[in-house]
Amino acid sequence: MNEQAKSKISVQDLHLYYGQFHALKGITMEIPEHEITALIGPSGCGKSTFLKTLNRMNDLEPNVRIEGSVRLDGADIYQDMDAIELRKRVGMVFQQPNPFPKSIFENVVYGPRINGIRNKAELEEICERSLRQAAIWDELKDRLGKSALGLSGGQQQRLCIARTLAVEPDVILMDEPTSALDPISTGKIEELAMQLKKDYTIVIVTHCSRTRRMSGRSGISREGLVNGSKCSAFASQAARQLAG
Repeated sequence: MNEQAKSKISVQDLHLYYGQFHALKGITMEIPEHEITALIGPSGCGKSTFLKTLNRMNDLEPNVRIEGSVRLDGADIYQDMDAIELRKRVGMVFQQPNPFPKSIFENVVYGPRINGIRNKAELEEICERSLRQAAIWDELKDRLGKSALGLSGGQQQRLCIARTLAVEPDVILMDEPTSALDPISTGKIEELAMQLKKDYTIVIVTHCSRTRRMSGRSGISREGLVNGSKCSAFASQAARQLAG
């Protein structure tokens, strides 16, 4: 990480347990603002589990216990923040595109609506802005009233990104967002992520080391986060590999 870069999320000695199972062990990591941080490693190494700690999605799992701290702009997200408010600031895009069975327009403005925005003109502005940010406005501008379920997989994923952007988060978490997509759609998502990092902090999980070309910082786990290695060590290793 550039020494001058501001840390957006600070993770210190993070441990996560599912019941008696110690899933994450002693993770320490600084996630810089307005950069893409890639978490790279094989299935089962804890990448997605770690990602979900950053917006408390693990709160929805039974028998989860977390120790250590995760701070967003200096505030402990487990001690000082309401989970709903946190998820407005830290949005998530999942592995499989998950549009709602609603129109394209209603998908994009779903978050703003539940946050209390009712003015039609304002919602229309949010919809257009978000679809433009997700680089899909030109493809969808004449189809806003049609079902989102009729879109291709790549279009659905970019729509889900637009839906996330509509609530104006600070951070976007992406859990293998291209794993179910064809190479052309994958390229569009990667290009989009590079554009979005100017305004957002992005943390992306992937199996594939090719994603590190998108990132300013990478956490690589060969044996798994569950074995207690620290992400800061992964990042140093990644930097050496990239330099070589």
